[in-house]
Amino acid sequence: MRTTIRIDDALYRRAKALAARTGRTVGDVIEDALRQSLERRPPSDRAVRDLPTYGGSGLMPGVDLSDNARLRDLMDEGEPLDAMR
Repeated sequence: MRTTIRIDDALYRRAKALAARTGRTVGDVIEDALRQSLERRPPSDRAVRDLPTYGGSGLMPGVDLSDNARLRDLMDEGEPLDAMR
């Protein structure tokens, strides 16, 4: 199929150079790149990795993960205000 698309000039020059180096047409290079992009799985399909865990007894005293303001205050405790800028 023939179609017209707009491509950034620098990107086109890179595709054209790759085509010349590999003995292919610019169209072939663009088709391959598009094919690879479409074959990638979206992030939601990626397998969830287990995060490493370390010994401990859970949350620190006073930490309530449902209280964002208090959690922020606990994380900022002991930090001078200027250090957060």
